Amino acid sequence: MPPSDFAKASIPEVLQQLTTDEAILLTAGVGFWHTHGVPRLGVPPIKVSDGPNGIRGNHFMMSTPAKCLPSATAMGATFDPLLIEEVGLKLLAEEAKLKAASIILGPTCNIQRSPLGGRSFESFSEDPYLSGMITAGYIKGVQAGGIGVAVKHFVGNDKENDRMGSNSVISERALREIYLMPFMLAQKYAKPWSFMTSYNRVNGTHVSENPYILQDILRKEWGFEGATMSDWFGVYSIDHAYNAGLDLEMPGTNKWRTLNLVNRSVESRKVMVRTIKERAKKVLELTQKCAQGAPEILDGDGLERTRESEEDKAFMRRIGAESIVLLKNDNNLLPLKPKEQGLKKIAIVGGNAKAVILSGGGSAALKPSYFISPYEGIVNALGSDVEIIYSEGARSYMQMPTLDYDIFTADGKRGWIGEWFTHENDESLTPVGEPVRTQFFDETRIFISTSYPAGITKRWSLKLRGQLKPREKDCEYEFGLIAAGRAKLYVDDKLIIDNWTRQRRGDAFFGSGSEEEKGIVSLKAGVAHSIYVEYCNVRAPADTDPDEAIMDSNPGVRLGGAEVQSPDELMESAIKAASEADVVVAVVGLNADWETEGYDRTTLALPGRTDELVSRVAKANPKTIVVTQAGSSITLPWASEVPAILHSWYLGNATGDAIADVISGKVNPSGKLSLTFPKRLEDVPSHGHFHTEHGRVHYAEDIFVGYKHFHHRGIEPLYHFGHGLSYTTFSLSDLRLSTPIVKDGDVEVLASVTVTNTGSVAGTEVVQLYVTLPTTSPLTHPPLMLKAFSKVRDLGAGQSTAITLKLDKLAVSYWEERIARWVVESGSYLVRVGTSSAPESLVLSDKFVIPSGVEWNGL
Repeated sequence: MPPSDFAKASIPEVLQQLTTDEAILLTAGVGFWHTHGVPRLGVPPIKVSDGPNGIRGNHFMMSTPAKCLPSATAMGATFDPLLIEEVGLKLLAEEAKLKAASIILGPTCNIQRSPLGGRSFESFSEDPYLSGMITAGYIKGVQAGGIGVAVKHFVGNDKENDRMGSNSVISERALREIYLMPFMLAQKYAKPWSFMTSYNRVNGTHVSENPYILQDILRKEWGFEGATMSDWFGVYSIDHAYNAGLDLEMPGTNKWRTLNLVNRSVESRKVMVRTIKERAKKVLELTQKCAQGAPEILDGDGLERTRESEEDKAFMRRIGAESIVLLKNDNNLLPLKPKEQGLKKIAIVGGNAKAVILSGGGSAALKPSYFISPYEGIVNALGSDVEIIYSEGARSYMQMPTLDYDIFTADGKRGWIGEWFTHENDESLTPVGEPVRTQFFDETRIFISTSYPAGITKRWSLKLRGQLKPREKDCEYEFGLIAAGRAKLYVDDKLIIDNWTRQRRGDAFFGSGSEEEKGIVSLKAGVAHSIYVEYCNVRAPADTDPDEAIMDSNPGVRLGGAEVQSPDELMESAIKAASEADVVVAVVGLNADWETEGYDRTTLALPGRTDELVSRVAKANPKTIVVTQAGSSITLPWASEVPAILHSWYLGNATGDAIADVISGKVNPSGKLSLTFPKRLEDVPSHGHFHTEHGRVHYAEDIFVGYKHFHHRGIEPLYHFGHGLSYTTFSLSDLRLSTPIVKDGDVEVLASVTVTNTGSVAGTEVVQLYVTLPTTSPLTHPPLMLKAFSKVRDLGAGQSTAITLKLDKLAVSYWEERIARWVVESGSYLVRVGTSSAPESLVLSDKFVIPSGVEWNGL
C-alpha cells in the first residue's frame, strides 16, 4: 500500500487500533526532521524542513542547493499579501516538494519588538496587522500548493539571548493586541495546518506547557483544529506539555517522549492514555493533510533535488526589487542612466559589494543554488555603458569570511576533503584506525548537526585537508577558527591556531561554539599552501566552564580567513576611487554573523569603520548612493550627508540583479519600511528593558510598539514605518467613509480614496489607512494604528484610480482585560490615510461614528 493511501484512511478507526506505545511514538519526532510512522496501520512518517525564506532540506552541512528568497522583513516591505501568496504557491511549495518535505517550518510572524533581536529579519514587521496579513498570504499560497506550514514562534519569542529560559512578562492587553494578533489574523484568514510553540515562557509558563495559550486561546477562542508542535528542543517536561495541549515534540533526538518515560508518567497518573491519544490524533490528522496535499512526496524516493528555471529566477528577482525601499533621492540622482547623465565612471565601494550575503543566519540559512552579488548585478546592468572601479573601503564582517571559494583539493576542485574517525572509547580524544568515511566538502563553515556517519562512536574526529588558493603576491594572511567541539589549524604542517587545549565560550553554532581564535601566516605568491584542520566533537575546557561536553546534536567547525590589510589603506583606496568617479555606489550593511539565531545584536550601528567610510566617501564625491543591507533597522548617522539611500534588506539568490534593477530604473521602487528606522538605539521602545533580568523580560513599552511609540512620545525617527519613495510622485484625494454597519457582532466601514500618479513615469504606490480610537475612551490607546492598506500597481503617468479599503470589527476593537473580551466602543473614530505613518504623509482624514458598542470573542 503506497504511503499516500493514508489520505483516505479513517482517523477514528486508526486511532482506535493504536496501542499506547504507538500513540506515544506518534507524539514525538524521529531523528531531526521526521515524524513517526506506524507501518502496521499504514501511517507514513512526514518530513519537515526549515525555513521561512527557503527550503534547506535535511542537512545544515553540505545541504542541497536551494532557492533563498528575500528575508521576511523584505516580504513585509512589499505591503502585498497577494504577491506573497504567489511566492508561497509558486516558489515555496514547489521548493518543498523538491526537498521531499511536507511541512515548512515557517512563516515566522513574531513582532519586531526591537531591531536588536537576532532573528528580527525572520519576522515580517513591527506592526501586528501588516505582519498578520502578510503571514496569511504566505500560508494561503503554501497550503494551496499542498504543503503545510508550522507558523511560528507562538508566542513572545522576540529575542534570542536566554530564549529557552526567559520569561516574557506581557500585559494581557499587549499580548492580545500586539503579539498574538499576527497569529490570530493567520488563523482567521489562512487556517495554518500547524502552530509551532516558542522556546520562552509567557507570564511564567513555558508556551509548550501553557494551557491558557494552547487550549483556551488557540483552540477554544480561535477554533484551531490543526496540530501544535514544539520548536526544536523546546519541550521541558512530559506531563505538563501533554496536558497543556502540545501534540508533537520535535525533534526526535534527546527527546522527553520516550516509551519508558511516558509510560512511567502514565503509571504514576501524571498523564492519561486518553490525553496521549488526543495528541496522537492531531498528528494523524496532520499526516493525512500532507498525504492529501502532496501525495507525490510520500510516494517518492525521498531524495532532495535542485531545480532552477528562468521563470523562477525572474520571479525571485522581481520579489527582491519590489521589496527594496528608496529612503532618499535628493535631486533625483536615481535612477542611474549613464548615457543620458553623461556618466563615464562609477565607483563601487563597501564591504558588502562583493560579499555573499543573502540571508540572516540560523534556521533561515541555506546554500543558494546561485547568487548574484551587488557588484555583479550593477556591472551586468551598467557595465557596458560606463567604466566601473571597485574598492572594499572598510571591512564589515564579524567573523573572518569563510574560505568556500579559496580552498581547493589536490586535484584542483573547489573544496576540501574530510575523513571521519572513530575513537577507541568514550573517554579518548585520539582517533583510531582507518577513516569510517571520506567526504568532499565545498564549504568551510561545517555545521554537522546530526549529519555525521552512521555507526560512528560517541566521540569522533573529523580531519579536513585542502590547499589555499595561491595569492598573486606575498602577503600576511589571517585565519579564524571556531569550533562547537575542539579544533586545531595547521598551515604547511605548522600549528597556527590551537582551539583544542583550552577555549573561550562563544555564541556560534546556536550557542554551542567557541569564540573565534585567530592566527597570522606569511604566504608566498603562487604557492598553494596546505591547510589541515583536526576537529573532535568534545569541547575543550574554558576558564569560565571546565565542562568538556560532547557535542552530539550540534557539533561544528568553521574556518575563515582574509589577507591582512591596513584599515587606513583600505579607506584611502575607497576615497581615491570615489574622487575619480562621476558617481559612487556604496554597498554596506550587516550579514548572517550579525543577525542570526542564537544571540541578539548589541548595537544598531554598522560594523567597524563602515559609517566613517560612507561619510568620507560622500565628502570626496557628493554624488554618493548608499545601498544598505540589513534584515532589520540600523542607524545611519550620515543620512543627511548623502543624496540617495536604498535599503535592500537580505534579498536571497537574486540580490545583485534586484538591486541593479532599481538603481538602473528598470524597476521603479515601491517598497515601504516594514519597521521604523530610529535615529538612535535609545529611541527604540524596548530600550532599557529588552534584556533579561534574572530571566524576566519586561515588555514595559506595553502596546506602544514600533511607530506607535514614536507617535505617542512625539519622537521623530530617522525614517517612519511605511516610508518609501518612488521615481514618480503620487497624490491622494477624495477620502470618503461609509456609514458604519454594526450587525451580528461585526462592524463594516468602507473607505474610498483616489490615487493619482502626478509624475512622469509609471509607478506603484501603497495607500495606508490608520485608525485612532475615540478620545472619549477610558483607556489610553496608540494615536495611530495601521488597519488597512492597498497596493496600487503600475499606475501610468497622469492616471488616476479609485480604491476601496475595508474596516471590520478588529480595526476598531481593543482588549478589555477586566472582562476578557474585545470591545468596540461607541464614539467617533478618526481615519487618516497617506503613503506612510509620518504625520506629513497622512494627507487625508475623516471621522465616522459607531452609535452603539459591541463586545466579542473568537475571530
